[in-house]
Amino acid sequence: MPHPPPPPGRRYTPKRPWSPMTDAEWAEVLPHLRTVVMGEGRPLRDARQRIDGMFQVAVSGLPWHSLPEDYGKPDTVSRHFRRLAHAGLWLRLVGACANPAAPPALRRIEYFICRAARRAMRILGMDGARAVQRVGLLTALPVWPIYLPHAAALALVRGAVGAWLAGFRGRLLPEGPTRELRRSLRLIRFLEGKPWHRRWAPP
Repeated sequence: MPHPPPPPGRRYTPKRPWSPMTDAEWAEVLPHLRTVVMGEGRPLRDARQRIDGMFQVAVSGLPWHSLPEDYGKPDTVSRHFRRLAHAGLWLRLVGACANPAAPPALRRIEYFICRAARRAMRILGMDGARAVQRVGLLTALPVWPIYLPHAAALALVRGAVGAWLAGFRGRLLPEGPTRELRRSLRLIRFLEGKPWHRRWAPP
């Protein structure tokens, strides 16, 4: 299905098949990685290989366990991806790509970066989606912009559902309806910007 026309000042990034980063492309990513993770000058062990692996999973859309062993253990790489998401790397790179003065080497991997940011949305929630929407790289959004919910309306719905559930606290209910309602409340919290899993929440 084709994308709807982007709003003025925003754009979709053309698709590009995954390939390992070149030296020039890695040179554009490395300063951002150093800034958000460990400060300038500290060595990064296997960082380029891990970022390449993250880009491969993000572009392919496959689960982490499909990652080739050359890029490290899938569990380790996925944990590193989540830490980088919380540290702000993917949103920082999206912002750098949106800059009209972005270097050509960074523009060449813009699709990889957008796909990584899109995968990180399940961790960052609506706060991340709104940040991406502000800079205008729509490929990094988990849905088309017209489907992004209004945060204030979601807060009202969440409050109503939460109050309804509170009225049944301590009472026996069939497992099915209660479980579905709690899942709906969890989805609403996610759309408001809360992490989907507690273990993904920032410390």
